[in-house]
Amino acid sequence: MPSQPLLGERDPAPVQVLNEDAGTNIILVGDHAGNAIPSALGDLGLSPADRHRHIAWDLGVRALGEHLSPLLDATFIHQPFSRLVIDCNRDPRSPTSIMEASDGTPVPGNIGLGAEAREARRTAIHEPYHARIAWEMARRRGHGARPVLVALHSFTPVLGATPRPWQLGILHHLGDTSLSHATLARLRQDGSFKVGDNEPYQMDGMDYTVPRHAYENELPYLEVEFRQDLLVDPGELHGWATRFARWLTEAIAAIS
Repeated sequence: MPSQPLLGERDPAPVQVLNEDAGTNIILVGDHAGNAIPSALGDLGLSPADRHRHIAWDLGVRALGEHLSPLLDATFIHQPFSRLVIDCNRDPRSPTSIMEASDGTPVPGNIGLGAEAREARRTAIHEPYHARIAWEMARRRGHGARPVLVALHSFTPVLGATPRPWQLGILHHLGDTSLSHATLARLRQDGSFKVGDNEPYQMDGMDYTVPRHAYENELPYLEVEFRQDLLVDPGELHGWATRFARWLTEAIAAIS
């Protein structure tokens, strides 16, 4: 008997797209913009509080992308499911794509998953999301344009007992890092806040979205981390989005 599809009628589509007909070649992506769980998986054994913690999603990223998209006239692609269902910024073949525990919290619904269950999550959520990003990138390249990939993330102000003083962090590693360095330079010019260079995280072999879509074709990219407390108040979020849109536009102009 064939297995039932993971996503049902009550579940959101695995890919959400805002401003499909954008006037620029900037593609914003939100790998962890949502905290939904497919109805077939229940609550993964998590409490409501845990489903709203940073372990489940990047708080504020969806609203940030929704602000940035019109400011930049950019397409915003995000997926609504929790990273605890499957992490779309991890290789789906890696054990880290579906975590049995996160930041000390067990995820009962992920413990002991077999290959078929893992594959169901990949095909229902992970691959459709990345296929849409790839399609948008290829469509622009087919028109002779050079798309720019901007991955939006957020981080907790404190991890464990360690405070994180940066308001923004820019992550970069291989490929065309010109936009990452140009953005870092522009943020440092402002001088009114602390910006991290591969802080509070480093882009490394665990990252998936930027390497998959930007490295091979030597396309400019940016992975930006916003501290989550900056994205809680709608007015403050709008202010940061407005400033960041200006800084990013100037950085793109500097490498063009």
